[in-house]
Amino acid sequence: AFLYTRFSGSKGIEARSAMHSIWQSAESWPMLWAVFLMMLLNWFLESYKWRMLMVPVESIPPWRAFLATIAGTSVGLVTINRTGELLGRILFLSPGNRIRGAFSTALGSIAQFVVTLFVGGVGLILLINIGLPLAWNSPWMSRVLVTLTALTVAAALTLYLSPGLFRQVLVHLPFLRRLERASVVLDQHTPRELHVVLLLSMARYAVFGSQFIWLLVGFGVELPVASLAIAITVVYLIATLVPTVMLTELGVRGTVAVSVLGPMGAADPAVLLAVTSLWAINVALPACVGSVILLLARVRTNSFGQ
Repeated sequence: AFLYTRFSGSKGIEARSAMHSIWQSAESWPMLWAVFLMMLLNWFLESYKWRMLMVPVESIPPWRAFLATIAGTSVGLVTINRTGELLGRILFLSPGNRIRGAFSTALGSIAQFVVTLFVGGVGLILLINIGLPLAWNSPWMSRVLVTLTALTVAAALTLYLSPGLFRQVLVHLPFLRRLERASVVLDQHTPRELHVVLLLSMARYAVFGSQFIWLLVGFGVELPVASLAIAITVVYLIATLVPTVMLTELGVRGTVAVSVLGPMGAADPAVLLAVTSLWAINVALPACVGSVILLLARVRTNSFGQ
């Protein structure tokens, strides 16, 4: 609804014309290819992170870990906030290891969640202190968002760095109580391993953050790179906190990006085009490839189980 009001009427015609001219410009295509290559790096880092977490569960070759990661994106696309990615990945494990693998995969998701919220919280504080315009006018809104982010990061980081405590919390949930034996795998992850996974999550954040900045600049957003870097951390923070599924993710990300970057002077068409391109390259394209991999992998998974 927000995007419709922004792009409807005469303003919408002008915006669509601007988006078309930006997309057709010769300078856009080399930049899009560079962003595509960074997408491969992004998912390689994620597959390496997942392979590390699977060490106590099962030994996985690098190529199979990469295929599992891409396959997981297809399931994640149709689940809330891509929480179903682990379902696609664990199909590449032996049937007897899938539940244990799901518990270990959850640690990787928590690590990425912690990084996104932590960096976003720092970005929000910088945005406020620098005096850049915000999408909201109430100071209390900023204080509430910073406080909630800090509390969530503290809780999530505590559970992540204390897998034993995380396991105790999980087994107290009625629907997970019967999986207590499988959850013991969480105790087998060393602090060093968890720290490395956290660093890999930070590296992933740097990659897709750089992609977003590159697309914004390439599509004509004339703002300092430092301001863009701070602003997109807030975009990722807010977008992460909003439940999304399938195409609603694109709508939410577009709305949040326009709301945050618009008051700073970024043109709405360029922002929306950057968000759409980033979503198509980083999410939609891998999900399409992943659905094919997942279809073919079912036969191979059965054979692995036998």
